[in-house]
Amino acid sequence: MATAYIFTLQPTFTQGLILGQASILLLLFLVLKYLFFDADPDRPYRKASYQPKVEPGLVGDDSGATRIDLGNGGPSPDCGEAESSEWLNLFLQQVLDAYRVKLRNGLSGAEGDEVARQRVEDFANKMRPTGFLDYIKVHDVDLGSSAPRLSRARIHHPATPGTDPEIEYDMSYIDSVSISISTSVLFNYPFPSFARLPVSLTISLSLFASSVRLTPPNPHSPHPTITFTLPAPHSDFTLDIKTTSLMGSRAKLEDVPKLHELILHQIRRVIIEKGTWKVVLPGLASVSEVQEDVKMERKLAEEAYE
Repeated sequence: MATAYIFTLQPTFTQGLILGQASILLLLFLVLKYLFFDADPDRPYRKASYQPKVEPGLVGDDSGATRIDLGNGGPSPDCGEAESSEWLNLFLQQVLDAYRVKLRNGLSGAEGDEVARQRVEDFANKMRPTGFLDYIKVHDVDLGSSAPRLSRARIHHPATPGTDPEIEYDMSYIDSVSISISTSVLFNYPFPSFARLPVSLTISLSLFASSVRLTPPNPHSPHPTITFTLPAPHSDFTLDIKTTSLMGSRAKLEDVPKLHELILHQIRRVIIEKGTWKVVLPGLASVSEVQEDVKMERKLAEEAYE
């Protein structure tokens, strides 16, 4: 019986196929390694050379969707007949301003900007997945100057007997909050620290609009709480963000659409999953008790879903 040899002195179709595939893989490896990846072992925290700058006018004037008439929920305070939620809008503005001042350590100008930038950078590196991302360098942070605005307050009376009424608002937040960072995505295969993909990214928020549901505490509950739900059940929200990006070391990919879609998807997912807050009433419940209640509610919801 004749024996089939893969490697012979005379070229065959099988040899050509194997060599062709191997050469393509080798070429792809060289392109990725020497053009896009950064595999210098002597510089483990090498930052991307591109440092995006956040422009004050990053919220473009070409988007008519970001121009919302905030007076739709009622007359303006200048008219002398402020809507019922105007006091709450003023309250939210003061609360956010207080946080902005504290984040800047009470400093103004470039000195305050640097304090805020450093604090955001420390927090980002505290939360980053160390096995996936290199050190995160924050280049610039814009904390914004506006606050969420509530309008069209309305009361919902549930059809279920014994259920307390709920208050629902329309919320719109128009601002120029942005952050500019650079880091590297770590590749640990086939061995640890095999390569790094430098990434520079600027994310800016121009509009967030949603409905908010406020559930008052139930007097008969063992642990009464005030519940904020965002977005309100059976509703959606509008999220308008802009991203600019550069990926690569020697050769760079600019403004990759898939990266924008990934960031937008992750932000929407976090809002949906973390969009419910419970405020504990002093003297009536503790944080640990409410946390146990939340765990029990999630467990019951999972069992009902199954």
